[in-house]
Amino acid sequence: MTGNSRDAAPEPGGGKRPAPGQPAREPLSAVQVIDYLRRHPDFLCDHPDVLDVLRPPARTSGNGVADLQQFMVTRLRSEIADLQAAHDAMVATSRSNLCAQARVHKAILLLLGARSFEHFIETLTTDVAVVLDVDVVGIGVEQDRDCTHASTPRCETPGVFRLAAGAVDRLIGPGQQVMLRADVDGDPAIFGPGAGLVHSQALIRLTISSTTPCALLAFGSRHADKFQPGQGTELLSFFARVVETSIRGWLNLPE
Repeated sequence: MTGNSRDAAPEPGGGKRPAPGQPAREPLSAVQVIDYLRRHPDFLCDHPDVLDVLRPPARTSGNGVADLQQFMVTRLRSEIADLQAAHDAMVATSRSNLCAQARVHKAILLLLGARSFEHFIETLTTDVAVVLDVDVVGIGVEQDRDCTHASTPRCETPGVFRLAAGAVDRLIGPGQQVMLRADVDGDPAIFGPGAGLVHSQALIRLTISSTTPCALLAFGSRHADKFQPGQGTELLSFFARVVETSIRGWLNLPE
């Protein structure tokens, strides 16, 4: 209630409800409705939604000339309905984006609380997976062609997998930073023993340091439509930058 006297306008016919045990009143007549509207000329201004259910009269002007009033009103109603649907979709998308943003922020805070590199990787591949609502998280690091690179993260660490040289460009695309794929079978080279769970994936290029091989961050989901081409990748890219910076710090690597 707003306290406006219009909110308390009486219903057609006096607004009185029959007392318990009394017979229901007769349906309102057209004359009563017209009389009520004349006594409350602002009724439709206060209740514009009523206009959506009213049918405008169709008029003809004779000589085969048709009045377009009804057509125009119908079209306007359709446009209003479309605008309302677009508004609802925008609100739903905004809420979904805010939820995803909150998840990423929470995941980053978990990573910042790691006490060692091993703890960092463990948090990334377990706790972060839960927070981001994915089934598998892994890091793939390309193997050096000479296999002597001293700065490569240790691939015996659970959740870190060694990839063949050139695999990152092959999987993500030369010059590309993110690859989203739906309805796929998980690759054991990326997801290890959890590959069987993966039916959609997000692969993000990691540039850890100028002294380390190419790497990627992989998210896998059992839902075939969790990751799809065309989805926004800003949050995933931001999260990957945090992972890069953290690994660089733990391993004391230059940029």
